[in-house]
Amino acid sequence: MGAMKMYLHFTGGNNLFFDSWLPSSPGAIAGACIALAALSIFERWVSAMRAIMEAHWQRRMFTVMSEKAKTNICHDVEIDSADQFKKATDTSLISLRNPSTRIIPPFIPGNDIPRGVMCAFQAFLAYALMLAVMSFQAAFVISIILGLGVGEAMFGRFCAGHAHHTH
Repeated sequence: MGAMKMYLHFTGGNNLFFDSWLPSSPGAIAGACIALAALSIFERWVSAMRAIMEAHWQRRMFTVMSEKAKTNICHDVEIDSADQFKKATDTSLISLRNPSTRIIPPFIPGNDIPRGVMCAFQAFLAYALMLAVMSFQAAFVISIILGLGVGEAMFGRFCAGHAHHTH
């Protein structure tokens, strides 16, 4: 086993993630490149799913907060019609009537625990890709970049407006 080359190269012999995964033949390097491209596409898919879930969690959080606000307003004000209720639930009126209205969303275990798990998993994928790039095997780097580009083309529209890219 030779020393690690600290420059971009196309030669084999670099460990990839595990001591036992040592692609050295052209076929093994090609297989590793395909696996890395697939992992890169998968990372972009996870990012898209996270953005979709973020929108779902935000709707759920607004529902929880508006139900709480309705409860607080209904206790404070006598409301006779739907039009009065709409006016009473206007955000500016909610904060005037109830100075303790939340600005920071509440902790909702059904939202925040999966959010943390998805963030950790996406970070795991990003660090795995980073470790492959740090092998300085140029074919690995090219495969990862192409995989990320393909994955972004496939799934990036689902992430529009969300800043959940980890790289």
